[in-house]
Amino acid sequence: MPPDPQRLLRTTYTFGVAALVALVLLMITSFWLVQRTQSTTESVLKARFQRTALVRLLSTVQDAETGQRGYLLTGEPRYLQPYETAVADLGKRLAEVRAAFAERPQDNSQIEHIETEIAQKLSELAETILAFKAGRTSEALDIVKTDRGKNLMDQIRVSIGKVLEEVDRNLSEGVEEQRVDAAAARQFSLLAGAFILLTALGAIATIVRYTRQLVAARNELGDLNTGLESRVKERTTDLQRANEEIQRFAYIVSHDLRAPLVNVMGYTSELESSLETLQALTGDPGFNALANAEATKAAIESDLPESIGFIRTSTQKMDGLIKAILKLSREGQRVLSPERIDLGDFFDSIADLVQHRVSSAGGEIRIVKPLAIIEGDRLALEQIFGNLVDNALKYRAKDRPPVVTVRQVSSRWGMIDIVVEDNGRGISAEDQERVFDLFRRAGPQDQQGEGIGLAHVRALVRRLGGEITMTSELGRGTAFRVTLPTKLIIRRD
Repeated sequence: MPPDPQRLLRTTYTFGVAALVALVLLMITSFWLVQRTQSTTESVLKARFQRTALVRLLSTVQDAETGQRGYLLTGEPRYLQPYETAVADLGKRLAEVRAAFAERPQDNSQIEHIETEIAQKLSELAETILAFKAGRTSEALDIVKTDRGKNLMDQIRVSIGKVLEEVDRNLSEGVEEQRVDAAAARQFSLLAGAFILLTALGAIATIVRYTRQLVAARNELGDLNTGLESRVKERTTDLQRANEEIQRFAYIVSHDLRAPLVNVMGYTSELESSLETLQALTGDPGFNALANAEATKAAIESDLPESIGFIRTSTQKMDGLIKAILKLSREGQRVLSPERIDLGDFFDSIADLVQHRVSSAGGEIRIVKPLAIIEGDRLALEQIFGNLVDNALKYRAKDRPPVVTVRQVSSRWGMIDIVVEDNGRGISAEDQERVFDLFRRAGPQDQQGEGIGLAHVRALVRRLGGEITMTSELGRGTAFRVTLPTKLIIRRD
């Protein structure tokens, strides 16, 4: 029996109107909750800004007092650095506090009282420092012993503490309001989602009657996809050719850049040799008799070596970056050579190469077997996993021996997943997105490198037809998951 068109139309309209009403209600409620959450968030952010401004102000005053105490105790001008820096920053800190509380006139009296106390404290600090500089040491120490400065500092802490208590209370209230709003949004979203789901199920029951039309459309789309795949293949070929041109261009540019750089490095060596001759002259009595002997001697013994050292460091760094670009360019042009590789034996050889480093650190490298046998490019795989294992040892945690584990976590048709896991220092969440970027390094820069290792690894993995991902937890360790085809396919375009 054919479906009644009028009944189908009424049913479709009913479900559509119900879903539309639910969506409108969801939008209105969501907008209201967003506005409320935004207002609450602004209040929380203002409270955090106020708290930060007050804490920085107190810290700056404490720095000034620390500098004064250090100078009075030692008499050395270098101990005045914290005091001078703090005095220079206090104006900015006070301006930050006034700006933070600009929308709270009720706090003006407290802020003004804090400013008055700080001014008195600075006056006391300046008075003791001036007396000490003038040679009146006992007078300066007598001022300190009156406890006037200590009492002023205690008053400042109490005054700022009172304002901080009010700010913390506002902050707690704002956070609680955010929690309540989030719970309300979650509950309403669940209810609206359930209602929309019911209307969707009803609509699906109606639409099922016309699945034949969808099947016909899918068949037509399949015919269109056949032509589209051909066009995609053509575009892929064009992109590969463009990539090869870019690699050749990078190789030529990097190679040509090394020529002037080598000249700079050579002339730097000549400058160092000439500097040694000049430094030998500074010991001559006749040299010291010159009118500008002291300035010249300082330039020869300090300024010139520092400048030459800076040039040397910069050229070495640039040379390393150029070599890195050349390495990536050459690797991109290398023809892959597939061969049968037993991953168990392969990783045993990787472990043998680093065993002395592992043993000297009291660590362990674990190869979890059995491992698959694949067909791939041995040199590329050695560079990929050798780099990952080397990084695991290089960036190990300082408080525990390194443990590196290599295992196969899955194997599906045509692909395998290999995980290289360590218990090293890990990578912070904000750095995890950039560790695969070229010339980008994450974490403390306490190890040598140009930032190309993981970028090179990802390029090699993708060239082999695979993918690499990473999970890491700061202070706990890092795991790299390498997905590779079991049989390398060489594209010949």
